[in-house]
Amino acid sequence: MHFCSYGQDFDEDFTYIFIIINLCESVYLDQDHDWQNLSNLGENMSDFPQRIVCITEEAVEFLFAIGEAHRVVGVSAYVQRPKEAKKLPKVSAFINGSTKKIKALDPDLVLGFSDIQKDLAKDLIGEGLNVFIANHRSIDGIFNYMKMLGNLVGKEKETRAYLKELRSKIDMAKDFSKTLDRRPSFYIEEWDEPRITGIEWFSEIVELCGGKNVFHDRSNSPMAKDRYVDDKEVIEKNPDFILACWCGKEVDIASIKDRLGYSGIGAVKNKRVIELRPEIFLQPGPAPIVSGIDQIIEIFKDFK
Repeated sequence: MHFCSYGQDFDEDFTYIFIIINLCESVYLDQDHDWQNLSNLGENMSDFPQRIVCITEEAVEFLFAIGEAHRVVGVSAYVQRPKEAKKLPKVSAFINGSTKKIKALDPDLVLGFSDIQKDLAKDLIGEGLNVFIANHRSIDGIFNYMKMLGNLVGKEKETRAYLKELRSKIDMAKDFSKTLDRRPSFYIEEWDEPRITGIEWFSEIVELCGGKNVFHDRSNSPMAKDRYVDDKEVIEKNPDFILACWCGKEVDIASIKDRLGYSGIGAVKNKRVIELRPEIFLQPGPAPIVSGIDQIIEIFKDFK
């Protein structure tokens, strides 16, 4: 009878294995190891992350919404939602952050967003921290992200209930869109110099409410450089609405209206150049669904 491919008899193999086991046991005994303690390894570990630092805003709003605010120990300086989160320690801007402040909070997980934060993420990983950077761009991506986070903190049931609420909000937007006599065309301006049109989830929110993005083809591009537009294009598209939402600074509506050639655009002529808040529409999380849909419906409701 053979035990392995080397061709030794079973008795020889058994003796060999027995000797190895005894040798190993004698080594541990010689080193005064406690076998009972070794068998308990892993029993005291937490099932889920307990101390989470969020270097962008979307994870903060979601975790608060599903009742897990106690896990969040540090946030971005840009956090606005919910108001309670503004009281938490500020440890980052968007691109940059303080590794020292983040480490001092002793997080077991750091959550961020997009390739723009790759250098900060690299520094944090270099400090031995667990880091997850999401990179979604669409509403579907937002839902998948929230589902993943819910699983990560062991709150699948609460997450399902919350996502159901958000889906009902999307259904409300679709129902509203059916009441419009015609679809209003729109141009989203995410940045002014250079002109950058809105990212995919932003465009999708407005389109769900019945709008027609004049730069729809570019909104699907994940990189900002692929969403550049020029004034000539905007003038030619002649949108009914200009929805301005500049990331990180207030919109100067007067400067938009005064651009060469813009006076003939329908949005300018009909006073439909509108500022939207970046903490809502540029947040890759629940905010554009929870609050953004209501705002777009309010903007479009009297459109003829």
